[in-house]
Amino acid sequence: MARTPRAPGAAPTIVEVAEKAGVSIKTVSRVLNQEPGVHEKTRETVLQVVAELKYRPKLSARSLAGARSFLIGLLYYDPSAVFVGGVQQGATLRCREAGYHLVVESLHNDAPDLEQQIERMVLALRPDGMVLTPPLCDNPKVLAALRATSTPCVLIAPGFHPGQGGALDLVQADLPTVGMDDLRAAEEVTQLLIGLGHRRIAHIKGAADQSAAGQRYQGFLNAMAQHHLSVDAELVYQGAFTYASGVAGAEQLLTCSVRPTAVFAANDDMALGVLAVAQRLGLSVPRDLSIVGFDDSQAAGLVWPPLTTVRQPMAGMARAAVEMLISPTGGPAPHRILPHELIVRHSTTAPPA
Repeated sequence: MARTPRAPGAAPTIVEVAEKAGVSIKTVSRVLNQEPGVHEKTRETVLQVVAELKYRPKLSARSLAGARSFLIGLLYYDPSAVFVGGVQQGATLRCREAGYHLVVESLHNDAPDLEQQIERMVLALRPDGMVLTPPLCDNPKVLAALRATSTPCVLIAPGFHPGQGGALDLVQADLPTVGMDDLRAAEEVTQLLIGLGHRRIAHIKGAADQSAAGQRYQGFLNAMAQHHLSVDAELVYQGAFTYASGVAGAEQLLTCSVRPTAVFAANDDMALGVLAVAQRLGLSVPRDLSIVGFDDSQAAGLVWPPLTTVRQPMAGMARAAVEMLISPTGGPAPHRILPHELIVRHSTTAPPA
């Protein structure tokens, strides 16, 4: 007997999912409940159909099986292993303390089927919440997909501040956030260089699609302006938060007509690239060139000379994000700013006479 067509606007049913996937209703139920005994290819087919039809299991059915899965998802797309590693460590420890498990997933920020990937993931895992890192936390498609699946989420270091306004602010405004004051930290590290006597200071910017990069660049500009120092366009390089981009930036900056006396790289990976090029060119750090980074990665304290940098509370932000998910207050969405610390080491000194 042919199935009666669904009325316009009506939600898809589990029967439609089963028919389109070519399986029984029981198999669809077993896949959605993450039960064993389903062939992996069949499981993938069912989840694909569920995503295509945008099928949503009834909340009442989910509550019968238990509302919590004790799973927290961590979504990232970041070329810097330092940031991801720090966030993952903090989130894992907090989950473990609370009896939860952390599921870490890498998603390409520009994937054409990004929303479908998230829908399939949520339906397969049924996490109690998602922690989003930059730039995914600023991607409207990601936020829309999580809203569509009614998945709670916390944004780490999003590119907006509550009350700023703007289209993305409207999407994010009611979501919990945790971060640090990148702009202020960048001002402080730039002021350190200026206080040492540097005037010709170069800056290697972070990835263009990550808001922290823009905030750190603006902090650099603010500090220079506060001391009435001009910023030479020749001394600003567009990096990508990677070691390779730090190398490329240093090769350009350190061979220009009038070499800078200091370089502020927007993260430690790029600062390490600058250090390598400086040493290859025979420059003494910090006697000939001062270098500062950002993050306080493990490598920053192991190289010689050890890097002056900003200690970003990566693990602390992740712990706070997980805490917001497992212990919701029920009140207005919290927006937490954690303190940073300026770490002065041996890669900075006064410029050469």
